[in-house]
Amino acid sequence: MRRRVAAALLAAILVVPALAQQQEPFEPEGYRADNYRAPVPATLTGARVLTTAEAEAIWRTKSGAFIDVLPRAPKPKNLPEGTVWRDEPRKNIPGSIWLPDSGYGVLAPAMDDYFQRGLARAARGDKAALLVIYCLADCWMSWNAAKRALAYGYANVAWYPDGTDGWERAKLPTEETQPQPRPEQ
Repeated sequence: MRRRVAAALLAAILVVPALAQQQEPFEPEGYRADNYRAPVPATLTGARVLTTAEAEAIWRTKSGAFIDVLPRAPKPKNLPEGTVWRDEPRKNIPGSIWLPDSGYGVLAPAMDDYFQRGLARAARGDKAALLVIYCLADCWMSWNAAKRALAYGYANVAWYPDGTDGWERAKLPTEETQPQPRPEQ
């Protein structure tokens, strides 16, 4: 009896973690509003999910607009005089538009407007234009932003879940970039 119990426990210890690792996160009904750096789903209903090779092909043919939504800490207001503020550099897929902080689960009205205007500018007013939305690997910000673009009526949204992490792993070119000014700047 003890051996059977021990064998069953051992099997559970070995099998359960393996099953847990195989399961991918599911697509939530709404937007992810916390724990943004975590495994993401393999899908996004209504969007095309891109591999690095597919994202590279779009980039090389210039057939889509690339939009980065990585957050960036704003310069604190009322810094004491003489305080040096250095923004952390961001290396991006060349030609991308960086719309920081637009991938949060809940956007303030000013940020929602900022994101909508940024998408319109990237798409040149064409809601059928291809938009490639990304951030970093295992980052829900890009998933949220791509889902939000679909909700705004964009019909050709591609989500690149590996983001700049996957791009750099493939040894593709990057460029240092600055974000589009946020509403409060």
